[in-house]
Amino acid sequence: MINPFDLFKKWHSEEIAHTALKLPNACCLSTIGLDSYPNSRFVSLKEVSDDSFIITGSLGSRKGKEMEINSKVALSFWWATTERQVRIQGDASLISTAKAKYYFKNRSRDSKIVSSIFKAGAESESIAYLQQHFAQQKEELGDKEIEMPKTWGGIHINPVRIEFMDFKENRLHERELFKRINESWEKVILQP
Repeated sequence: MINPFDLFKKWHSEEIAHTALKLPNACCLSTIGLDSYPNSRFVSLKEVSDDSFIITGSLGSRKGKEMEINSKVALSFWWATTERQVRIQGDASLISTAKAKYYFKNRSRDSKIVSSIFKAGAESESIAYLQQHFAQQKEELGDKEIEMPKTWGGIHINPVRIEFMDFKENRLHERELFKRINESWEKVILQP
């Protein structure tokens, strides 16, 4: 039986090879909100390992707090060029600090500055204030190395279900659902 991670990597590579999108790793992360309503936002997939999908960001943000309280999450990918969708449901857990530092180090300088001077999702007086504060901090920091904030990190999403849907013009979409049963994967075909 095909490993769903291998199929994901194949589909992902095919999309990247054919897309003109600037952010081909964008995916929708859904969490259970602090108010019990679903909460979704787009994040960037950093890596697919043998058993998990990895994203990064502020752990002090709403998404970080939501995952800390309820680790059940979903990731959704829509690849317009290849007309494919992948839906993942699983459990979130923190990656190691060393691995988080690796991802932080590879971020753009502006991204590092934003992560170090702002509290993701906190209210602000205005966009103008944010722009001014960013410009001021960027100038003050100059070429200094920017350390990873304690509130920044990475998340493993260990899937329990992965669904692949290959869209067809005649609407006879091909859907395969992989379910983790103990330590192996079971595949079922779903109707369109």
